[in-house]
Amino acid sequence: MFEDIPVDVSPMHEGERIRAAKMFVEFAGPKSIGAELMQVVDNVDDGDLKVIGPELKDMKEGEIYPLGISVKIQGGKLEKELEGVIERRIHELSNYVKGFMHLNQRDQIWCRVSKEAHEAGFKLIHFAEALSLLLKEDFPLIEKISVNILTDEIEVEKFLLTAREAYDYRDSRARELSDEDVDVFYGCTMCQSFAPTHVCVVTPDRTALCGAINWFDCRAAARMDPEGPVFEIEKGEVIDSEKGEYYGVNTTVSEKSQGTTERVYLHSLFEYPHTACGCFEAVAFYIPELDGIGLVNRDFRGQTPMGIPFSTMAGQCSGGKQVEGFIGLSIEYMKSPKFLQADGGYQRIIWMPKELKESLAEFIPEELFDKIPTEEDAESIKDIKRFLIDNQHPVMERLNETKELDEVELVEGTNNGSNLSIEEDQGAPIAYLPEMSVPGTDGVRIILKNAKVYAEKVIIKKDKK
Repeated sequence: MFEDIPVDVSPMHEGERIRAAKMFVEFAGPKSIGAELMQVVDNVDDGDLKVIGPELKDMKEGEIYPLGISVKIQGGKLEKELEGVIERRIHELSNYVKGFMHLNQRDQIWCRVSKEAHEAGFKLIHFAEALSLLLKEDFPLIEKISVNILTDEIEVEKFLLTAREAYDYRDSRARELSDEDVDVFYGCTMCQSFAPTHVCVVTPDRTALCGAINWFDCRAAARMDPEGPVFEIEKGEVIDSEKGEYYGVNTTVSEKSQGTTERVYLHSLFEYPHTACGCFEAVAFYIPELDGIGLVNRDFRGQTPMGIPFSTMAGQCSGGKQVEGFIGLSIEYMKSPKFLQADGGYQRIIWMPKELKESLAEFIPEELFDKIPTEEDAESIKDIKRFLIDNQHPVMERLNETKELDEVELVEGTNNGSNLSIEEDQGAPIAYLPEMSVPGTDGVRIILKNAKVYAEKVIIKKDKK
């Protein structure tokens, strides 16, 4: 089937990571542009495979190039609503090609070709051929297919505009529904090759973390392939509508995560936040000093006020971990009326990159828009606080309800078998992140979650029983 392709093509290569030292060239990603788009159209020239722009042989080792993956399909039973579903499989199937790494989705793709594959004679036209064959094999509904790989920067820029128009149209359909309108949510385990315990829960109000598939896409995928990675989740009993906790979701996630995750809040980043793979478009992170929440998207190149970039922050909550205080999410979810509703939604957002803020202008309450600082207004926690005070952000009202904390106070109790607890001032809880253990005295051990924890005051004492 793949005899003309000089590298192996097999599911065994899915999850392969090509590090910079072994990379021949890189495509799209954080330092260039790129997109992928699946279109159901008429009159497809079956087997039309093209590379529009430089081929690998014309590229310089170690350089970064733009990339467009344009796939057009035709079939008597294909419907437009299947475009997003089949498009999402590009990620999985591309990684079947040994020496080709594909990360993320839509206009966030990031690809690399290894030196080994290049030396074996691998070309981008081979990638187009492998992708066309794999898609036809995976989706018998596809009768005709064409695959164009774009590496010319001008062509990729034009293609990017077309792709984003298609994404916007798909996303707008899902906004017509809410979680209360349906009895069934959907789960997706497509990324378990990268994050074995991650289960993505997709609802009308909560698009998949990757931003590539919404509730309608999942419904179409589950109907088309009942044994595939997208499946129905019966909502079951509503445990907490504000936090978005459902009996059916908990049961399914526990089963599909091998018992690793037993409870999930769909609309909160505290206690039991949704897990993440690594394909998410943005991260919401807790800022304990100000009892607020920051947002950072994948495209942001700078440092967050926490002193770390998106990449480091993403590492905190990827891989299927359930990490309180950090949560991966899609940009489309930020447009939902249920966006982190249990935590206060935009009333609690106290920092985000300017580009992201401007893209959400239609969805951020008008009275809050100018009160949320960006990297141009604040580079540190102190800067944020100053901005929030000057602009009378509502989160400051929460802080003003508590007494001013000026120093760290640690009161150690003796360990005589009683339970110990951390007493937190109202409005300034500690974020529980990947843990760091600090030995105390008298058998007391303080567990800090995440190496970067900010706290103005921590009191450790015995429970009163």
